[in-house]
Amino acid sequence: MLAQQPTAHPPAAKKTPATGTEAAPRPPAILASTPPMGWNSWDSYGLTINEADYRANVKWLREHLAIYGWRYVVIDEGWYLKNPASGGKPAWDYTLSDHGLYLPAVNRFPSATAAEGFKPLADWVHSLGLRFGLHIIRGIPREAVDKNLPIAGGKFHAEDAADKSDTCRWNPDNYGVKANEAGQAYYDSLAALYAKWGLDFLKVDCITTPFKGDEIRMLSDAIQKTGRPIVLSLSPGPTPIDQIDELRKYAQMWRISDDFWDSWKKEKPEENFPQSLQGQFALAAKWSPLVQTGHWPDADMLPIGHLGPVPGWGPVRDSRLTHDEQRTLITLWAMLQSPLVIGANLTQIDDWTTSLLTNAEVITVDQHAESSHPVMQTDKTTIWMAGSHGGGYYIAVFNISDEPQTVQQTWTELGLKPQPYRVRDLWGHASLGVQSQLSVQLAPHASILYRVVEAAPSQTETPPSH
Repeated sequence: MLAQQPTAHPPAAKKTPATGTEAAPRPPAILASTPPMGWNSWDSYGLTINEADYRANVKWLREHLAIYGWRYVVIDEGWYLKNPASGGKPAWDYTLSDHGLYLPAVNRFPSATAAEGFKPLADWVHSLGLRFGLHIIRGIPREAVDKNLPIAGGKFHAEDAADKSDTCRWNPDNYGVKANEAGQAYYDSLAALYAKWGLDFLKVDCITTPFKGDEIRMLSDAIQKTGRPIVLSLSPGPTPIDQIDELRKYAQMWRISDDFWDSWKKEKPEENFPQSLQGQFALAAKWSPLVQTGHWPDADMLPIGHLGPVPGWGPVRDSRLTHDEQRTLITLWAMLQSPLVIGANLTQIDDWTTSLLTNAEVITVDQHAESSHPVMQTDKTTIWMAGSHGGGYYIAVFNISDEPQTVQQTWTELGLKPQPYRVRDLWGHASLGVQSQLSVQLAPHASILYRVVEAAPSQTETPPSH
């Protein structure tokens, strides 16, 4: 069954009629009790996504993936640009409200109107049992500041809120927002508009590297004021790990790396962008002890399947990751309990990619594993373990080397009791019988994902099949 829409934020504490004292507030609702799962337009459409393409991908997700938990459908950067393919030459043509807020470009999103914005499209998404998301760059539009437009609902204007000395290093659209009353009023007006549209998910970019704590707080406070449950996703990374308390206080997910794309090794090791699959192992290990229900380190989107017609980076292509590497990618994300966000063009998806996205046993690891962490890390092999909410343990073994290898470990070396275990291969949907130790053969960059459960004393060992 499809999950219900999240409940609204609980009301603040109220005075009781009998005593006039403050009643204890109800605990806050958990907006993301499991890692969010969904689709984002960036990897396949870059700035150019339009309503027809968006609806086609949403329909496919609803028909084929929603039953497995994929629900958030996110329009990424530049939805307010009338000329997204121009590259800024001629100059970007923005769609802006009289109060300095971006609006959807109606030439690309014809269901949008000045009065309703994305509400008709969000209503359609909700009618399918899915959740509507948008990407924004933090800050206030330069054009709004140049025109000194009034901020909705108050006495302030754009210049009062703008920090002209603070701009995103890779996007020219906005100025930063001052941590003052005018800045909060601007973010309040933005969140109020998005709540009116029916937004369920807000990805805010250029806010964690460098870390913009004041703007994160102001955005979170603004969302809370609307009373609408909107998941707040922060990017890009690497997010500073020493900000974990702030992250948990204000956001539901945050990026652990710069943009991740479909390569095993970094093309330029000295640069953060783009991040490689090999590079994610160390970061995932560092963040794994800090995973907490409702607050998820995000290893970024899944650049699998067909990436086109206008990928956010690189040429049109099918994912450059091999099949083994793609399984390794999703296995690592699942063991970290990262949000799972598909980057593929779903209208051109192949059977292999579909099989990766519809493996309920692997998805269960991502959604419900307990205390997942690496137990062995060398330059050739990484092993992760986690508790299974249904009993037993999940074990993932990764060959991170460029050569085939056999990995053998006793159960006690992995921290388990010295006894046989029943082993199930989650990718293969197959029982491997009772084993006295872990023994697997792995191709380069390949992995396995097992669930192991203590065997009854009467059960005998089955010869390993890997």
